Amino acid sequence: MRRVLLLNVTYEPLTTVGLRRAVCLVLGDKAEIVHEDTAGLLLHSATVEVVTPSVIRLRRYVRLPQRNRVPLTRAALMRRDNYRCVYCGRHGETIDHVIPRSRGGQHAWENCVAACQMCNHRKADRLLSELGWILPVAPAVPKGAHWRLIGAQFDGDPLWEAYLGTSAA
Repeated sequence: MRRVLLLNVTYEPLTTVGLRRAVCLVLGDKAEIVHEDTAGLLLHSATVEVVTPSVIRLRRYVRLPQRNRVPLTRAALMRRDNYRCVYCGRHGETIDHVIPRSRGGQHAWENCVAACQMCNHRKADRLLSELGWILPVAPAVPKGAHWRLIGAQFDGDPLWEAYLGTSAA
């Protein structure tokens, strides 16, 4: 699915949205196109023709709530681990508990990682020490106001770099 970077009025990056949602925001006059897609593709309907956006900006300021802790969701966890299995580096499709829940592991950021089905099945209900596996990076809670943009620099659109430079790291 094609993603579009959504900016606040202040050009602060908020999140990424799907192409359909971005076009709806533009057509509803809630956002404006800042950068068009580099391919220059057009979207057509019976009466309207819209350039495919890459970056859009809201017309009104949106205040983000300050959360003490980022909620653990499947999408946020996959984004944190860049959709990669932490054990082998392949595409991660499942969530694995480093310390299995059956052995007292919690369902928390510090104990959950993205894993491919093969590694998750191979690990099963065992500890990493039993398998001789090690984690390259300890899992942690995403930090910062822009946690929704974790991994956005890997989405591949070079037009986003100017907005993500320091905030999405």
